[in-house]
Amino acid sequence: MRIPRIYHPAPLSANSEIALSEDATNHVGRVLRMSTGQKLQLFDGSNQIFDAEITRADKKNLLVQVHGAQWEDRESPLNLHLGQVISRGDKMEFTIQKSIELGVNLITPLFSERCGVTLAGERLAKKRQQWQKIAIAACEQCGRNRIPEIRDAMSLSDWCAEQDDSLKLNLHPRASQSINTLPLPVKHVRLLIGPEGGLSSDEIAMTAGYGFTDILLGPRVLRTETTALTAITALQVRFGDLG
Repeated sequence: MRIPRIYHPAPLSANSEIALSEDATNHVGRVLRMSTGQKLQLFDGSNQIFDAEITRADKKNLLVQVHGAQWEDRESPLNLHLGQVISRGDKMEFTIQKSIELGVNLITPLFSERCGVTLAGERLAKKRQQWQKIAIAACEQCGRNRIPEIRDAMSLSDWCAEQDDSLKLNLHPRASQSINTLPLPVKHVRLLIGPEGGLSSDEIAMTAGYGFTDILLGPRVLRTETTALTAITALQVRFGDLG
């Protein structure tokens, strides 16, 4: 059996005994049905991995002995910030999971004029917690040892107005440039993906005013979740670590 990778939310140190978090205990004990003496691999977001062994397992607690640590950097040289207008149903969860597998560093959920999702207050806070858990699970699966942050949701206009040194890109079906025509080198990208119905003409004009470059992925119209993953893959091939 493959040794499970488990995220621990607090800093780890070699030669120590710790209790796993509630989520990890549930996954390891109840889902994987692991018991005393079995091996785990832990990571804490510091780009280190720790070999560990279960020393006690019961219904509520799971203790592990943490052994040696080693550095293992699987982060892309391209720092990619995804601004994703919140999509319906499980499409947003799918986009978060797969974009993290592809190396996205930061995700900001966005509200736009044509966003078909209404979330606020406690419901929005719970949804963000759920999205962050999906991010953690994606890292456990794909081997990343840093956990990308899912930021608080914000309006499209506020996100576009944020200032940084990133190359700002907006997918547009009538753009004249493609990712392959963007000049090298690029180390930071802020990528905007709109809703199912696309951005309004006013929103497209606004992004241009904030310095976003319109780019084209190809001749076909893609669904929002397909657009995000296609663009991220193309950016990682050109500027990152996908060959």
